[in-house]
Amino acid sequence: MNSDQLKGQWKEMKGKVKSQWGKLTDDDITRIDGDKDQLIGKIQQEYGKTREEAEQEVDKYLRA
Repeated sequence: MNSDQLKGQWKEMKGKVKSQWGKLTDDDITRIDGDKDQLIGKIQQEYGKTREEAEQEVDKYLRA
């Protein structure tokens, strides 16, 4: 799934993203609004991961 697809399907994915990364708040999910870079950055911030780790995690999640 590319960034455009993520943005287009964000409304359907919000709940799944929240259950995958429970530290993200509803406000975080709303602000991210399907922006892959923002999602990666927020995961990086909340979970103390490197950019590469967070990006790999998001990419793996989106492929599943």
